[in-house]
Amino acid sequence: MAANGTVNQPLKEDYLTKIKAPVHTPYLSVKTVLDVGLTLVLAIPAVFIIFVAFVVVKIDSHGPGFYRQERVGLMGQRFMVVKLRSMTVDAEVNGAQWAAESDSRITAVGRVLRKTRIDELPQLLNVLRGQMSLIGPRPERPEFTAEFSRVYPGFEQRLRIKPGLSGYAQVHGGYDLDPGQKAALDMHYIEHVSFRLDAEIFVDTIKTVLTGKGAR
Repeated sequence: MAANGTVNQPLKEDYLTKIKAPVHTPYLSVKTVLDVGLTLVLAIPAVFIIFVAFVVVKIDSHGPGFYRQERVGLMGQRFMVVKLRSMTVDAEVNGAQWAAESDSRITAVGRVLRKTRIDELPQLLNVLRGQMSLIGPRPERPEFTAEFSRVYPGFEQRLRIKPGLSGYAQVHGGYDLDPGQKAALDMHYIEHVSFRLDAEIFVDTIKTVLTGKGAR
């Protein structure tokens, strides 16, 4: 990765051969049902919030209100996510780039969307599709997954469990953490995943949304 956070090396997926077996616990089987049920409950207010945010994004800056990105999920499976656009349309004209603190590419409305995590709400659809969970390690893009797995040994082990809309790392520093720190927190989550831990993260996520802690 370049000094400015741009990934400028060919994508190598050697990390796929290093991933250990997926995590299996009785709770994770129940968790899938809980994910779908809670997502359906959240769907109606989420659609309204997404619609309002979409309109505001369109008014605030030139470009589409939504954009699609490829992410890496359970055991290295790739899938597409939809996000509300929080950056300028030319944000990655020079390639994939890790968001920096006080990033000039983030629009005024985008900062609010990121602070409240509203930009991630469209990913509730991925939860219904079974590609994501409400709680789990945040999914990274293929470029970053390959690079971080090379730079931070063990980073790829985050893929042993479904990625989430919010996670242990997001409520313990979020955007303020570097990839290595996030990976360490995600591994703590994977080793201790339980209903109680998920409930705590869910509550802490609400607090993070209200305070903007960890956002940039």
